Amino acid sequence: MTYLIDKWNALHSQSNTGDDRVTAVLNEHAFLLPQTGSALDLACGLGGNAVFLARHGLAVTALDISSVAINKLTRYAAEHKLTINADQQHITPESLKANRFDVIVVSRFLDRTLMNAIIDALKPNGLLFYQTFTREKATDTPPHNPDYLLASNELLALFAPLTAVFYQENALIGQQQRGLRNEAQYIGQKTG
Repeated sequence: MTYLIDKWNALHSQSNTGDDRVTAVLNEHAFLLPQTGSALDLACGLGGNAVFLARHGLAVTALDISSVAINKLTRYAAEHKLTINADQQHITPESLKANRFDVIVVSRFLDRTLMNAIIDALKPNGLLFYQTFTREKATDTPPHNPDYLLASNELLALFAPLTAVFYQENALIGQQQRGLRNEAQYIGQKTG
């Protein structure tokens, strides 16, 4: 555990919250967001998604293992008067309370033990925006550990209890130098 905290603290010490980008699946589908409500940025890193959600009128909870990232995000949110509650913690299924969020965003993070808890944490009609790395890659970029890489169509299977709103996984089809490669994108809704 300490190794992971040290690894992410070192990585996040090199950047600032304002430098963090919004994940494509959220940015390109922002029109699906509710005008008010609660959101979770799970494994938020420096909080690019959390900032985006807060600027769209949502009260945001942001969780990450890195104290450096959480401290930077907390300062940024205070300076910009954004409604973000950032908390440093090792994320477990117990971290997520049932029926709590209208929106959950997960970007470039994969812990299969959390999937049921993520579904349960959504309120009825809540939306999940998920984007992370796939095993089938057009370029040899990290990560390489299969524990952190999705099999083909795996997000659809992992979140089968949700209604799929959007799914994209370009894999090795067509012009591999174009489009989003090496990642799958998913949006699902918890029907009431």
